[in-house]
Amino acid sequence: MAGAGDHSRSLKEALVESLNAILSPIHNVRISGEEQVKALEVTEEFGVHLAELTVDTQGPLAIRQLSSVLLRQYVDAHWYKHGDKFREPEVPEQAKAEIRRILPVGLKESISKVRSSVAYAVSAIAHWDWPEVWPELFQILMQALTSGDPNAVHGSMRVLSEFTQDVTDTQMGHVAPVILPEMYKIFLHADTFGIRTRSRAVSIFNVCAAMIATMAEIQRGIAKQLLFPFIPQFTQAFIQALQVPDGLTSDSGLKMEIVKAITTLVKNFPKLMSQYINDILPPIWLIFTQSADFYVRTVVNSLEESDDPVDSDGEVLGFESLVYGVFEFVHVLIDTSKFRTTVKSSVNDILYYVILYMQMTDDQVRLWTNSPDQFVEDEDDDSFSYSVRISAQDILLSICSEFPEDSAPALCQAVTKHLTTVEPLKNANDPNWWKVHESCMLAMGSVTDLVTESIQSGKVQFDITGFLQSVVLADMNFCISPFLVGRSLWTASRYTEVTSTSPELLNRFLQSTVGGLHATQPPTIRISAIRAVYSYCQHLKSANTTQYLIPFLPNILDGLLSIATQFSSDVLSLCLETLSILLTVDQAFTASVESKVTPLTIAVFLKFSSDPVVVNIVQDIFKELAGNESCAGPLEHRLLPTLVSILQAPDKVPVSLPPVSLEMMETMVRAHKGPLSEVMIKTGFPAAVHCTLHTDDNAAMQNGGECLRAFLSVALEQVMAWHDEQGNNGLYYIMQVISKLLDPKTSEHTASFVGRLVSIVITKVGNQLGENLDLMLRLVLSKMQQAETLSVMESLVMVFAQLMISNMPAVLDFLTNVPGPTGKPALEFVLTEWCSRQHLFYGNYERKVW
Repeated sequence: MAGAGDHSRSLKEALVESLNAILSPIHNVRISGEEQVKALEVTEEFGVHLAELTVDTQGPLAIRQLSSVLLRQYVDAHWYKHGDKFREPEVPEQAKAEIRRILPVGLKESISKVRSSVAYAVSAIAHWDWPEVWPELFQILMQALTSGDPNAVHGSMRVLSEFTQDVTDTQMGHVAPVILPEMYKIFLHADTFGIRTRSRAVSIFNVCAAMIATMAEIQRGIAKQLLFPFIPQFTQAFIQALQVPDGLTSDSGLKMEIVKAITTLVKNFPKLMSQYINDILPPIWLIFTQSADFYVRTVVNSLEESDDPVDSDGEVLGFESLVYGVFEFVHVLIDTSKFRTTVKSSVNDILYYVILYMQMTDDQVRLWTNSPDQFVEDEDDDSFSYSVRISAQDILLSICSEFPEDSAPALCQAVTKHLTTVEPLKNANDPNWWKVHESCMLAMGSVTDLVTESIQSGKVQFDITGFLQSVVLADMNFCISPFLVGRSLWTASRYTEVTSTSPELLNRFLQSTVGGLHATQPPTIRISAIRAVYSYCQHLKSANTTQYLIPFLPNILDGLLSIATQFSSDVLSLCLETLSILLTVDQAFTASVESKVTPLTIAVFLKFSSDPVVVNIVQDIFKELAGNESCAGPLEHRLLPTLVSILQAPDKVPVSLPPVSLEMMETMVRAHKGPLSEVMIKTGFPAAVHCTLHTDDNAAMQNGGECLRAFLSVALEQVMAWHDEQGNNGLYYIMQVISKLLDPKTSEHTASFVGRLVSIVITKVGNQLGENLDLMLRLVLSKMQQAETLSVMESLVMVFAQLMISNMPAVLDFLTNVPGPTGKPALEFVLTEWCSRQHLFYGNYERKVW
């Protein structure tokens, strides 16, 4: 026994030595320590020693913290062999029992980082071991919660918080009856427990409620059994807590958790919650309205500091989080039929406050002024950014979509009220008055169709022309903020249906937009002017009134080209997108500027070939130019040599260039009206073949197949008539490409579209294929046996499906005489694969289905 104890001590000493080495500032010593720890990790008592070092209050702090972190990782990797992160070896049962005995002591640790790591390890173990192997755990946690020791309370709550995030539906039946009553007690006793502990109690309740709601979709009656008994007391307590002013027992962080929990209940159990909704709405409405004023003062205009609470991990619980919570609650009310009328009856007031929340903040002004790309990204309709401003816009759009007849007059009324209220501030030269104007214009421009239609039908009495003249046009001349000028340009472009009836006003707006593109303007105005141009092109084209825009096209183009050469990334993408739609306005104008547009677009294509967004827009521009008879020849003259040189040496250019070059060539070929040029057939076609046959890149092979399919679709006779110096014609090389794409040694993804190429070859030149048809079908059959991806299998199956329509006897003869993977005729294999996946195939039918 003494020998075993000495061995254990020596291992522990070796571990401490290794941990000290890891903490060393000397690189080699640190690396050596990490390697020693990896070697010790496979020993049976490694986890036990880490646990002992972690909870040893006499030990050095750095060693304890490092041990706690390694213990977390050790539990994740070695505790249970069926875990997602498991690595051999699994912790022996004796060591597991010892670790479970040691760790709970660390939950009352005074050092928060150590305590949090211990809590994480305990919750990770509980996920696998509770309740079967560690039944006493919850008793330990409940004792800690009622101990009066703040550290023990925090540690136990941390365990419960982590554990409930990953609790299984099987465990929930044991968890809910034990945890929920205790969470209620903690939340209720504001005098005993701190705000952050009570917030965590609400969060744990919310996680359990959401989990039980998910379980209830499958297990009927489970919510009634596990959750419903607790809902009345929690809901009443939540309603009362929302009315407590911020102070010693309440703050925005706690209220945020309460609103999130109420939202979960209302969303998942509307019938049960309907009896409480009249008590829930007043306190949340008060938060919504009072927060707007506080938000404007502290965040929008930075007139005073906000005292944001901080959670136990040191993370600032920004006041905005409470606002997001309230917005999400409103969304749930809108989406729930039982409560939709409550929103409908308050649309006037909601939209008034939404406009306040939509204002630009001082931080956004600073950020967007310094980063034009960020301005483009954050203000894009499909932005992935998230802010109170964007969230408020979502509420506006949602309400206008759900209640169009109520929201149109409500919005116009709210805008009028805001403009009237802010007028004295504007006259007093308040530096922030413009933000209200900008927000009002953003709101009006976001739902243009609704506002215009409501005014024209007489449902809304609002002087929209007066608004455009006295607010939008007037604000273009204020120097207080470039963002105000930019928003004015954008808003004007959204109301072309109104301004088209007043050519003089439309003309002034267009002149201002052209001026906004000028190089002397700040980037934010130029970006807004680009957006305005896009909107003018879109709306005037759809209304068939592009004659108003044509005189301004040359100056607009010069402005766009100037911006495209000065900016990159998001601004460049926006500029190119607008250029693409500009080229569709007037074919004669487009023909006159091809010599300016094509060189720039080629340069962008070469520089940004790895950016899929830019490449797609460049492709649209080339497509528009290639489809214009006056531009097709010059475009080919400029672009084709570049593409050919790339495709002839695919291994000597950046890896992103060959696949997109093949896409560009396909675009040019498909846009052609009539026979392809001799140069395209003699240089473009061979270059596409060469690249596809001499590349290992999946994307290049896929795009090569599609490019050659375009050649066959548009110019079959020309491809068949072309011969190389050895006398091989175009069909010979098409067969070479098909063989490569279907080669068993290449990735299955190279065959994603090959079915369409094979089908067009069979359809168009089937009679001339001879033995090649049999070879091709054998290759397709062979690839089918390897394919696992649905889209690849669909592409290959469709070859036989197409043949069964066009030549049933031939395909049946082939499939009955060729063996499948089991030795039986391949017909059985093909039909089995086809029928088992038919319901999963997707896409448009290429022929009428009777």
